[in-house]
Amino acid sequence: MSEVTVRDAGIADAPRILEIYRYYVEQTAISFEYETPSLAAFETRMKKAMQKYPYLVACRDGVIEGYAYAGPFVGRAAYDWSCELTIYLDPQVKRQGLGRKLYEAMEEKLEKMGILNMYACIGWPPEEEDEYLNRNSAQFHEHMGFAKVGEFHRCGYKFGRWYDMIWMEKIIGEHGEE
Repeated sequence: MSEVTVRDAGIADAPRILEIYRYYVEQTAISFEYETPSLAAFETRMKKAMQKYPYLVACRDGVIEGYAYAGPFVGRAAYDWSCELTIYLDPQVKRQGLGRKLYEAMEEKLEKMGILNMYACIGWPPEEEDEYLNRNSAQFHEHMGFAKVGEFHRCGYKFGRWYDMIWMEKIIGEHGEE
């Protein structure tokens, strides 16, 4: 198996990144979006995230197989030491260590920025897993050192059913007095 490299994403990567995301919008309840955004809208999202936060891709043999990015947590000045993370992998390459590589690189970059808390907002099946949503994302985050800190019940409706959403948190820095 070829080596995986993690690098900063560029806008030129948007078509492939959007191709990966399309699966999650159209086939899963992992994303609560109903329609895949246009390429132009997706590029705008990427540019906005890249203004302040890391946006990374994992590549094998020059092909992007996953991506992760950080964004503001809530968006008020007092939260500037916290961020929300998002990660998506090509569904054909799960459980090969790509997510770990992306998150380790992301954590390193965020620590250098002075981020202390990382958060993940994750779709959660309220009773049982189904064909649209399982608990793998929460299990991955737990494996990466995140802990569940909140749950919102039946707050997302997709594919004719209600889903919960959980928040997970990982503290990566010391909270000083200043």
